[in-house]
Amino acid sequence: MMAAPTPKTRRANAPGPGHAPVEDAGRERLVLTFDAFHDYHRELWMRYAHTQVGGRPAAETVVDTACARLKRDWKHALAQESVPRYAWSLLKEEIHRWLAERGLQPLLAGTAAFHAAITKLLRHGTRDEFTVLEGELGLYGAIADLPERQYDVIVLRFVLGEDEENVAEYLGIELATVRSQVRHARRRLARGLDMAIEPTETEG
Repeated sequence: MMAAPTPKTRRANAPGPGHAPVEDAGRERLVLTFDAFHDYHRELWMRYAHTQVGGRPAAETVVDTACARLKRDWKHALAQESVPRYAWSLLKEEIHRWLAERGLQPLLAGTAAFHAAITKLLRHGTRDEFTVLEGELGLYGAIADLPERQYDVIVLRFVLGEDEENVAEYLGIELATVRSQVRHARRRLARGLDMAIEPTETEG
């Protein structure tokens, strides 16, 4: 027959004073930090997803799924070198999954934001290539062929109109990296379209 636990044993097995409140406070902090991150990033994520999947309902589905994954992994995310970069990778994975399930490619060329941005990207609004649909689609194809980091920077910077500081913050990269990616992307696009480009202020 087992002996009844002594008061000393009971004290050893019981949670220490304040144990549950400490755990509750830790969980609450995680929730608060996630909510703040989510509120700050969601609008931009929605705008970016919209350029890729072509409609707000689809964008909401993709972003909601990415946010749910991020919330489940939030503690792990906080341990990463860059939380925004880790979160962005989850968003991109969900976008790629959504498109792949439907056999689609990113729908950037069909969005109003793309058509509003094409002349600004290479700063040649008077060139014939930018006044006809063929020119727009040619630029879209060239953008689509950019390396992934350059593609994201170009879409955020020129199509969605974010400034360089915001692009750096949303992607979790250095401001100098954003400027470098824009520089390389513009030169690559110009080569692909056989065009000269005008230098930007940061390149001049």
